[in-house]
Amino acid sequence: MNVLHRIEHWGDTHHPAWTDALRIMLGIILVLKGVSFISDTAYLHNLVGGIHFGLFPVMAVHYVAFAHLMGGFLIALGCLTRLMCILQLPILIAAVFFVNIRQGFSPLNSELWLSLIVLILLLTFMVIGSGRFSMDEYVKQHAR
Repeated sequence: MNVLHRIEHWGDTHHPAWTDALRIMLGIILVLKGVSFISDTAYLHNLVGGIHFGLFPVMAVHYVAFAHLMGGFLIALGCLTRLMCILQLPILIAAVFFVNIRQGFSPLNSELWLSLIVLILLLTFMVIGSGRFSMDEYVKQHAR
């Protein structure tokens, strides 16, 4: 068994039930951030650089919106949790280290703290997986 399989096995066997509620809340937060990202067009306009839309900024905006909406929904359901966490990681790393850190590392910068907490939770669920109360576990139990 290689290291990746051992980490996955450890995460599957050491998963307390309260972390399922935390996973569901993480998914809901990601969906809400995706909705707010799409609905705030002024912020979106400033983020991609004003009127000069290049291909990369437009693709990045669509990736972030899609990843937050679908990834958050699937994380909340517990379906493909590890994969969805991996797809969210580049967004949250960029949010923590490139976007939100500009406002300063202060207790008043709530976006930085939220991004940091979500990043830590994504890394946690990437290791421990989706848990007992999830679609992944349901499929695993009923596949036999």
